[in-house]
Amino acid sequence: MASHMLQHVLFFLPILLGFCTAQQENFAQCISNHSSKEDTKTSNHIYSPNSISYFNLLQSTQQNPRWLNVTSLRPKFIVTPTTYNEIKTTIVCAKQQGLQIRVRSGGHDYEGLSYASKTPFVLIDLINLRSITLDMHEETSWVQTGATLGELYYNIAQKSNVHGFPAGLYPSVGVGGHFSGGGLGTMLRKYGLAADNIIDAKFMNARGQILDRESMEEDLFWAIRGGGGASFGVILAWKIKLIRVPPVVTVFTIGKNLDEEGVDLVNKWQHIATTLPDDLFIRILLLNNNKNNNNNNSNNRDQRKTAHASFNSLYLGKGKELLALMNTSFPELGLHESDCTEMSWINSTLYFSEHQHQPLEVLLNRTLFDDSFKGKSDFLHKPLPKSVYQGINERLVRVQDGTTLMIIDPFGGKMDEIQENEIPFPHRKGNLFNVQYLAKWSVGGESKKHFDWMNEMYEFMEPHVSSSPRAAYFNYRDLDIGSNKLQRNTSYEEAAIWGTKYFKGNFEKLAKVKKMVDPDNFFRDQQSIPPIS
Repeated sequence: MASHMLQHVLFFLPILLGFCTAQQENFAQCISNHSSKEDTKTSNHIYSPNSISYFNLLQSTQQNPRWLNVTSLRPKFIVTPTTYNEIKTTIVCAKQQGLQIRVRSGGHDYEGLSYASKTPFVLIDLINLRSITLDMHEETSWVQTGATLGELYYNIAQKSNVHGFPAGLYPSVGVGGHFSGGGLGTMLRKYGLAADNIIDAKFMNARGQILDRESMEEDLFWAIRGGGGASFGVILAWKIKLIRVPPVVTVFTIGKNLDEEGVDLVNKWQHIATTLPDDLFIRILLLNNNKNNNNNNSNNRDQRKTAHASFNSLYLGKGKELLALMNTSFPELGLHESDCTEMSWINSTLYFSEHQHQPLEVLLNRTLFDDSFKGKSDFLHKPLPKSVYQGINERLVRVQDGTTLMIIDPFGGKMDEIQENEIPFPHRKGNLFNVQYLAKWSVGGESKKHFDWMNEMYEFMEPHVSSSPRAAYFNYRDLDIGSNKLQRNTSYEEAAIWGTKYFKGNFEKLAKVKKMVDPDNFFRDQQSIPPIS
């Protein structure tokens, strides 16, 4: 009995050292009342703002430092559960104390919705729930949602050099949010999105029940694969179908100035990129050259007149095959054998995350991003006129510090074969490209000019992108589009302003699923799915 009491004291020590409100005391007492004997074996799993480790834990995977020092947006508690029962207990006690829940896996949240809010909330950080179990005979894997893409890729590579998974580029992205929002990556033309390759899930609803695909409604399983799991409950784990990759893949990156010649190349690219064989993915990055460039001499001023165009490619095959293909389809780019690098698929994940020549263990790094950023997105249904690229160039070079860029990813291939209502992600056939706009600046640096640039670029592009609605990608969350009020009773009509941009005709079905699984709208944020009235 004495030993059991000592475990309770150790478990709540981080909180007991610094209580300042009755709400904190009540929350801690509720946790104690609902905790099992197994839960009490974990000491440092719940933290108040007065806990020594609170701030370090808060910022440890906060991948956009924009909100790092805004104290009004911080959680009342951070919980780092090691069991599913601890998540259930946290939900029960948050409800009792009138607190919201936010769930963080990797922290790559464009608007900070998974770890920042003006409404009192508890942050469930899934950093301790990231196990990965591979079945190479079945070619599947169960991945807990606290795991990162890098951890998943690394674990696959330890078992096989001919398997992979079609998901994003950045190793520190958490699978929890990335998969539930869709999951674009370099193999989408061959295999679709990450969410297209999910075959089961473990999910906890607002009542603390754990469901899998068999026990949840099939509509709920549909909703969490692309509709954003945080609107419906807590995704605990995904079961994914691994895909086959060749032992050797080939990559290249060719840079050009976005001058008249460069615009001609980009123009040719946009007319062929979505019709190339599915094994070939060529994206374009258009960016300024101004990061950390404070030298004002004339040479630098001349450089700033022209942005940079980077042709960045993955080919699922050998270099000679790629050269033959490019000589036929895109000879204007002037690809040479010396431009091509053959490697394993796992090494290509290092290449695209700018970790080339580093050991594979770098994929396990969950480090904080250095820059603050703001992002927006669009979809293109037709190629842009050449004059638009000239206007893009003018705007990219205008910001003299930080980084401004556009990333244009080609669709086609498998993306054209999947119906737009097969999962909530609707941007399928007819969408040629996804466009991402990004502005980055140093922590503590000026941000207004970067927001102004973003708004100007977004307005400039409006006549040339999708319309009715002007679509956006849910994983590139943008609170500027539509109403973003955080209310329990946000109407369907209010939410549809932004909801149809992310999900088009699938938004209504998502709202019906929300009504079924979370009718009281407990799981909510500024752009969560509301229950349809």
